[in-house]
Amino acid sequence: MASHTISQRFNHSRVSLNEHLPVDHRLNRVYRFGAGAMGVVLLVFGILGLIHRIGFFDTGGDTVAGLNTNGALSVLSIVVGLLLLYGMVKGGNFASTLNIVLGVLFLISGFVNLALLDTSRNFLAFKMQNVLFSFVVGLILMVFGMYGRVTGFLPHDNPYWRARHEHVEEERP
Repeated sequence: MASHTISQRFNHSRVSLNEHLPVDHRLNRVYRFGAGAMGVVLLVFGILGLIHRIGFFDTGGDTVAGLNTNGALSVLSIVVGLLLLYGMVKGGNFASTLNIVLGVLFLISGFVNLALLDTSRNFLAFKMQNVLFSFVVGLILMVFGMYGRVTGFLPHDNPYWRARHEHVEEERP
């Protein structure tokens, strides 16, 4: 009996990032803007890299917009940029979760590529400016994705607060 109550409390208090969010809620604009802005930046960077006809795994130090690149990094940037643009079009929880997941992946990429600098395994031709760019993009995507979803002080009209506190009745004047 006691374990059943504990299990119910645990499941009820657990926070999920896939809770329902109305499509027309104002947070949707934040998620879409974050995905779209970063998607355009990555898409432009990738296209500029391909236009320069840099070798696919060339690590010779070719730069585009102040960042080192090669064909592989350009193609990867285009793919991620298109994915973010798709998230912008789809919106809602998908865009928010996509921003969070890709933000974390950008941070991990920054750390991994920081460890690979000046090694033969640096096949994406990262330099320190690329690592810093990866950290910045990762943090920006995470902020846009978590905005309005992850905090202790959500306003009571926030759909995430309402979903987490459905047992609390709203006070009406």
